Amino acid sequence: MVSTLAVPGSYPTVRDALEVAPDGAVIALAPGTYRERLEIRGRRLTIRGGGEAVLDASGLDGPALEMSASEVSVEGMTLSSGDYAAVTVAGGRLVLRQCEITAGFGAGVQATDGAVVEAGEVRVLRAQYGFVFSDAGGAVESSEVRGISDDGVIVRLGADPVLRGTTVAECGYRGIYVYQSGRPVIERCDVSGTGDAGIVAAHGSQPRIVETWVHETRGPGIVIGPGCTAVVDQCRVEQTADPAVLVDPAATATVTLNESGAPLRSAGTTQDAAAVDRLLTQLDSMIGLAGVKGEVRALIDEIQVNEWRRTAGLSVGAVSHHLIFTGAPGTGKTTVARVYGQLLKALGVLPNGQFREVSRRDLVGQYIGHTAEKTTSVFEEAMGGVLFIDEAYTLARAGGATADFGQEAIDTLVKLMEDHRDQVAVIVAGYTKEMSDFLDANSGLASRFAKTLEFENYGPDELVMIADRIARNDDYIFAAGLPTALHEHFTHLERDRNFGNAREARKLLEGMRKAQSGRLRALGRMPSRDDLRTLMLDDLRAATR
Repeated sequence: MVSTLAVPGSYPTVRDALEVAPDGAVIALAPGTYRERLEIRGRRLTIRGGGEAVLDASGLDGPALEMSASEVSVEGMTLSSGDYAAVTVAGGRLVLRQCEITAGFGAGVQATDGAVVEAGEVRVLRAQYGFVFSDAGGAVESSEVRGISDDGVIVRLGADPVLRGTTVAECGYRGIYVYQSGRPVIERCDVSGTGDAGIVAAHGSQPRIVETWVHETRGPGIVIGPGCTAVVDQCRVEQTADPAVLVDPAATATVTLNESGAPLRSAGTTQDAAAVDRLLTQLDSMIGLAGVKGEVRALIDEIQVNEWRRTAGLSVGAVSHHLIFTGAPGTGKTTVARVYGQLLKALGVLPNGQFREVSRRDLVGQYIGHTAEKTTSVFEEAMGGVLFIDEAYTLARAGGATADFGQEAIDTLVKLMEDHRDQVAVIVAGYTKEMSDFLDANSGLASRFAKTLEFENYGPDELVMIADRIARNDDYIFAAGLPTALHEHFTHLERDRNFGNAREARKLLEGMRKAQSGRLRALGRMPSRDDLRTLMLDDLRAATR
């Protein structure tokens, strides 16, 4: 069963949907802000926000999401709280995917009582603490903790999470604090900009810190306190207070640092073949894009062979991982960019698969000199992962003073891309013709990119398949005759500059869902399960009227 929330919609609030949803339900939220907080106890649910739903508990008496003894998956949402932690988990299992979390006071995510939290591509931006694990476990992968007033990540009371490919930056106190017998694995993370030490272990803790970059900290990079047993393996520690690594005489620690300044990798040992296969399968499962898939596979093949040559002691030429994506909106550019970043991480090319999406307003300042500062800051935040610049051609707008600021951003990017080509993949995206003009804005810009990938518009057959996939993912099915009618609809859509490709399919489905809601409410009876799942020809007619 799927409860589709809209304003107006099937249910006026998320809590109303929770009350009637059976275990195993998928609750799909329409875009918008839901000013409420959720308490989930002893349930099994999935909540999907589609990237445009906000659960805002600011001013309310408790966390945005408070769950206990439950199995909950939350995808594509923003969760915000005021004077409480944004998300609390007591026992049970929480999966967070592609979420953004803020908290005025308290933790972004707090896990206790044996809870398991699995966070992927989660950003905790502004909170007293980022993640807090107390007698809890799980994994935080390809995520970001930034703008924290106190400690970025806390691991205590025997907690044993894995922190992998995650950035912890701009914390008021420590980046990662492990104490009271905490046993985390900290692997290929980036810890920087802390008010005190980068990573601290205390009170009998047993951290394993592998291939992690700790830099620009006001205190020492890594501190191992008395009674702790720690492994620090192939980490890079630089631009910290002295000493870079401080080990108490009463601690037991094995410390091996990477002092070469080279990318953090061990030839032949850091590639994750299973992850590469899984990600390529995910790429292949995308509808259409045959040319793009082939180009990405060719890039991955080249990287793999270069790694084999390096392991064999053969010379390997310098390789850029920067790409240009051209084509209309809604053709999968952002999704492919995310997968590409994860592939580079799985191949051991970049420290993490962190994905940072920006546009002109994130790079361009308001006065001369401000732009270089903003662009450099954004670039440094993306280090170790992918910097995705959407509508990059807007930086090269002609005329007016703002054009100079955009040019300053381009010139800054050109230098940074060359200086740090082993530490970041920059992907610029936009319409085909405009991107050609963008590359002309700086004589060295085009040479910084390895390849241009052209994303073609989807045809009617592909749009019907996309609509069907979106519907099935949200537990809807099409009535007989509806796929044919959809094909006819997509065939006659005007394909001008504003044509949204997959966005057209999603927008149409949202209209059909709303039409279905009105039709079912007018039945005069409780709809059956099949009624709730089935989209009809009448729903399409109503949505396109």
